[in-house]
Amino acid sequence: MQMQKVKKWWWQLFVTMSVILVAGLGMGQVAHADTSLQKIKDKGVLTVATAPDYPPFESQVNKNGVSTDVGIDIDISKQIAKDLGVKLVIKNMDFDSILVAVQTGKVDMAIGCINPTDERKQSVDFSNVYYHGGQSFLVTKSNAKKYQSASDLEGQKIGAQTGTLQYSLAQQQMMGSKVVGMGKTPDLIFALKTNKIAAVGLEEPVAKAYAQNDHDLAVVKANYKTAEGESGPAIAFAKGNPELVAAVNKSLDKIAKHHWVNGYLKSAGKYMQENTVDTSMLRYWHYFYNGFLNTTLIAFVSVFLGIILGVILALMKMSKFKILSWPAISYIEIVRGTPMMVQVLLVYFGLGAVINIPALTAGIIAVSLNSGAYVAEIIRGGINSLDKGQTEAAKSLGLNHKDTMRFVILPQAFKNIWPALGNEFISVIKESSIVSIIGVGDLIYELNIVRADTYRGIAPIVVVMVIYFLMTFILTRGLNYLEGKMNHD
Repeated sequence: MQMQKVKKWWWQLFVTMSVILVAGLGMGQVAHADTSLQKIKDKGVLTVATAPDYPPFESQVNKNGVSTDVGIDIDISKQIAKDLGVKLVIKNMDFDSILVAVQTGKVDMAIGCINPTDERKQSVDFSNVYYHGGQSFLVTKSNAKKYQSASDLEGQKIGAQTGTLQYSLAQQQMMGSKVVGMGKTPDLIFALKTNKIAAVGLEEPVAKAYAQNDHDLAVVKANYKTAEGESGPAIAFAKGNPELVAAVNKSLDKIAKHHWVNGYLKSAGKYMQENTVDTSMLRYWHYFYNGFLNTTLIAFVSVFLGIILGVILALMKMSKFKILSWPAISYIEIVRGTPMMVQVLLVYFGLGAVINIPALTAGIIAVSLNSGAYVAEIIRGGINSLDKGQTEAAKSLGLNHKDTMRFVILPQAFKNIWPALGNEFISVIKESSIVSIIGVGDLIYELNIVRADTYRGIAPIVVVMVIYFLMTFILTRGLNYLEGKMNHD
């Protein structure tokens, strides 16, 4: 009998995962056909994905408290949009997500110093290479004499942004060296300055930009051997859009003919110098304020929706009808057994391929769905903790099952589980920071922007840490006060 239950559970899990996989693949197929030159012109909008933490190619400048995307890639995108006769819309997200955004139809193209490697060409199409700058290493000034060439770095720890050409080249050509991958360039720079790694592999203009704005850093030539076509960045598109690629290449040829990239580089350098004139955290208070508002919004809405979903799932799971209990059990187990990052990406790029939803909305949906699974188990535990005599007493008073749950069981269960719900609320505040990977401007996202703009590794982290602490501390005290009132009543 027990073996049959186990088989049923695994069959149920297999069916649920199969449905999710087929749905995801189906959504991906739909997305591939969504991007074309004519559709862009019909919309009147060119949507571009980028990761604004890689100056001078893309970064943000603080203009009176308003974040503005600037850099070589941004200027190139503006020229392409102008040539197409459409409006430019930029979507900021993590570098690891921008190619996925192209593949799933969230954007029309991705630009972010993306090198057209053979592996990437299997998933997306590329434009012509628009800049030939070469590869370099950043080292600390104190080690500049020790590491004067790439050969001196062999056997040392080399840092590179995950998913980049620099990461692959270091693995393939820096024999005996350990490659340390991180998602953000500011994190790599901080690791370098704290002697966690010996060097950071970067595009030459990026390395020079950091060295010019941080006198503790120096540039060393990488001298990598690169395949033809991999020696510089290109623009990525979804597969099967030759007309769009041709139109963009036409704009890139115009840019190259007039040597505009050099002008773009000077313009980006000017913005970088403006950012480093005043790197005090007070100058960036508006960034942290916006991050606080978005983090608070996500937490409050997600917990509210999570409680509603949790009640439904808990009642379904406790139902005697398998048609209700099995889906609830499957949902709870799958959500609790997978990382929230995966869930956020699935909602934004998967569901978003069918319904074009903003990043903030996708983030709230993903966090709500995740919270609902945990809240369901909390509520179920609260219901099971009540004495069965409560249900029997309600029946003796003539209450039906629905009224018993509404007026007797759930009010008492919520009183018992209040501390656990409070802990879930606090957890959501902290764990919702994962939505920054799809470009939601929460505290972590704004933290990375400030670090990239100011070249300061520690100060922005401390500010965000204090904000998170104050949020959770005040919330904890408020929840404790309400719990005391409830117990007193």
